[in-house]
Amino acid sequence: MLTEQQLIEALQPIKDPDLNKSITETSGVREVKIDGDNVSLKIALVQTGTAEQMQLQQEIVGKVKEAGAASVGLRFEELSSEEVEAHGGKQTAEGAGSLLSENNDTTFIAVSSGKGGVGKSTVTVNLATSMAREGKKVGIIDADIYGFSVPDMMGIEERPQVVGETIYPVERYGVKVISMGFFVEDNAPVVWRGPMLGKMLNNFFNEVEWGDLDYLILDLPPGTGDVALDIHTMLPECKELIVTTPHATAAFVAARAGAMAIKTHHEILGVVENMAYFESQLTGEKEYVFGTGGGERLSEELKTEIVGRIPLGQPTINEEDFAPSVYEKDHPIGQVYEEMAKRLIEKT
Repeated sequence: MLTEQQLIEALQPIKDPDLNKSITETSGVREVKIDGDNVSLKIALVQTGTAEQMQLQQEIVGKVKEAGAASVGLRFEELSSEEVEAHGGKQTAEGAGSLLSENNDTTFIAVSSGKGGVGKSTVTVNLATSMAREGKKVGIIDADIYGFSVPDMMGIEERPQVVGETIYPVERYGVKVISMGFFVEDNAPVVWRGPMLGKMLNNFFNEVEWGDLDYLILDLPPGTGDVALDIHTMLPECKELIVTTPHATAAFVAARAGAMAIKTHHEILGVVENMAYFESQLTGEKEYVFGTGGGERLSEELKTEIVGRIPLGQPTINEEDFAPSVYEKDHPIGQVYEEMAKRLIEKT
């Protein structure tokens, strides 16, 4: 039969990611209950509800089962501020600069899709700039870490300033932006595994000085992989927009992203049907290049509404104020985004 001492020894290699010390050294093993080969543990960490905690949870279960347990029950709590300071650390999740603190009033909107190429990032940057034009304080986290594109779309060439351990986002068109694209050289590929991505996302929330925001819009990677799952775990109160084209297959795949939002109790604000049609400048006639009906079918399946139909088009390119994907307010498509922004502000 397992003993408490055997379990403590099994947990010694497990380190609190914020202190880089064993959870046995930090008094992070709060409770140990053994019922035959069933084990229940309460673990205290500097921060809970993070991507690192999810990784740590898997490691703990693995170590305890290696020691002989058949099942492992886990509960987590946070170390006290005195305990953290005693071990040379600091609590950041509850700090004033953290978007994940309980007293933060920012509304989170995740923009997701089932597949790439449907214009999710274009929707993100234009929704953000349109909300800023309505007087809202808006930020963007470009969480599509493998396929980051927001800085280029908004014509951002400078990089965030770093003062001490604090990162200051770049601001353009009244929108504060942080992206993996700021931290790689010459458009290099990001060759990272899931836990490393989760840590970078956690840094975007906790180590960036966002100031007061009304809205933070997250450009998620397509599909339902590690990064999307981390976001759903970090932000239980997040709202979500699902982007699709009118094509039946795009809508079918987008339903998976919607299903993930529902299962993680995110509120779906609505469906955005991008590339809904092409309107000829010569005749004014609309051509439905990608067909019709995809947005309607998706909204019916997810029991929500279509909050915007965005036509095919391209912004006016201004070489002096270059931003290849941002529509001006008086552009016909810019007006569509303005109406969508107003609609979403009313809903939130």
